[in-house]
This record gives sequence, structure tokens and C-alpha cells, in this order.
Amino acid sequence: MEELGYGALWLGGSPGEDDLVVAENLLAATQSLTVATSIVNIWKTPAAKVAEVFHRIDAAYPGRFLLGVGAGHPEADATYRSPYDALVEYFDALDAAGVPKERRALAALGPRVLKLARDRSLGALPYLVPVEHTASARAILGEDALLATEHKVVIDEDPVRARVTAQPRTSFYLGLQNYVSNLRRFGLTDEDLAEPGGDRFYDAVVAHGNAEAVAEQLGAHLRAGANHVAIQPLADDPLSALRALAPLLK
Repeated sequence: MEELGYGALWLGGSPGEDDLVVAENLLAATQSLTVATSIVNIWKTPAAKVAEVFHRIDAAYPGRFLLGVGAGHPEADATYRSPYDALVEYFDALDAAGVPKERRALAALGPRVLKLARDRSLGALPYLVPVEHTASARAILGEDALLATEHKVVIDEDPVRARVTAQPRTSFYLGLQNYVSNLRRFGLTDEDLAEPGGDRFYDAVVAHGNAEAVAEQLGAHLRAGANHVAIQPLADDPLSALRALAPLLK
């Protein structure tokens, strides 16, 4: 990825303190690549422990690790409570442990949490969002905050086949109310969002077509105000997609 010209590698899921050894291994294997978490789940790993790991990584690889945190989903976390209050408390604990504001970011979809991302971190990490969300998020975040938007890709010129490829890796998000509610705010209907998902859902959150068409769709987020797009290829061999896109994204 570094040789192809990509600037960052995002660790998806909810890596805990032990899993962040993966980040250290990736940093050791590269020269300039940023490694970021998207996201460390605040219900699963205490802020004090995350801060300890952050400082260890940052001492070894200064400036190359970005700590992305988030509140996850009530469907997946038994301890889930008011996510906003819990995020404020988590940031307070990170502050107390000396994790700089500009070295952390927040998974954010709705306006209130986007404002929290702006005020208490480097910026926002929206996931599973259409381009319209990016424009709205930039208006809330202002000019200076990071807006690093995730977007899935399938390089396939057959749209029906591309949606079929995306379905097993994407449809389960329709069972998570945070995502569904956010997508409704940007025009998707109950029919679009009924499992396993309608065409409009897949076309909004999965860029598909040939490499040139996919690059154009990813670029729409940048034109809407994103600083960075985290590309998630939905393929058994994700590097093939990244190789095809690399010369078109520089």
C-alpha cells in the first residue's frame, strides 16, 4: 500500500488494547504510512489503557498513529448507555492521560456527535454514508476539522453483479439503527433500507463500475468537503482493487 502511494491504513472493527500490536507491526513494516483505528470501541477498552498504548506507539513511531474512537452500537454492546455522555467522559480521560486532541478522531454521524468531534478531536470518521452526508458534515465541522469518510468499492462494470458482491459484506449494517437512521436523513426510504437492501442503498454506499468510475465516485466525497476517503474494497483480494485505483487517485 505504501509503495502504491496510499497515505493511511485504517484498522476496522473494534481493536482492543492487545489488537493494537497489529498497528505497531504495520508501522514497523513501513516508512511513512499513517496507521489509524476505526474504531477503538469505548465500551470495550478503558481510556487509561488506550492512552498507555497510544503513548507507547507514539514514542516508537512519532506522529504516525491516529487514535480513532467511537461508541459502537446498542445492538452490539451490552453496556451501551447514553453515547454522547460516555464519549465526553472518554475524551476527558484521554485529556487527563495526555493524548493530544490532534492525535485522535471520533466516529460520528449525527450533528451532535459531529460537533463533539470538532470540539474534542482532530475531526470525524463517518462510516457507511452517502456523499450528501459528507457535505452536511463539513458544514457542521467547519473548515479546519478532519473529515475522513469511509466508502466501500467493488470494481465491476456490471451493477447487478457488483451489488451482489457487496451484499454479504454490507447488508448486516441494516440491522444497526444508528446507520439506518442516518441514511434516512439523506433520503433513503424504508424500502431502500429493508434487509438485504435495495439498489439505492448499495449505490449510495458502495462505489462500483470500472476503476475510472469508482475513482470518480470516491472523488465526489472530496469535492463535497472530505479531506480523506478511507477506501474499503469488498473483494477477497483487496490489493487488486487498490492497485487499479492507485494511479487514478494521486
